Amino acid sequence: MNDTHSTTIGYILWIFGFTGAHRFYYGKPVTGTIWFFTAGLFLIGWIVDLFLIPSMDSEADAKYTKGEIDYNISWILLSFLGVFGVHRFYMRKYITGILYLLTGGLFLIGYLYDLWTLNEQITIQNKRLTAE
Repeated sequence: MNDTHSTTIGYILWIFGFTGAHRFYYGKPVTGTIWFFTAGLFLIGWIVDLFLIPSMDSEADAKYTKGEIDYNISWILLSFLGVFGVHRFYMRKYITGILYLLTGGLFLIGYLYDLWTLNEQITIQNKRLTAE
């Protein structure tokens, strides 16, 4: 089974779900952004998501490629140390990691970009590392 994402982490992020954190984690950046700006669709969407997390987890597991770079570790690093680029060092993107470190996640714009694209970045890196 291609278990790339964790239901447990999904539920932990759901606690902060009114910010859209769990939706970004499961590769749903558009709705994650909507949740962020509307406090989880005025908390109604946030409550509904409590029951949708298992299906979001299954969709993410089917969509993304498992490999050397772990999605859960990358998301934890992005969430807590993203402005320092620690997640980029972990993904072996050393140049952008240094840039993030020196510029506060490229003045937070890079951090926001990574919220939108981290799952795809990891999939690309995992495919590249597998091919080597």
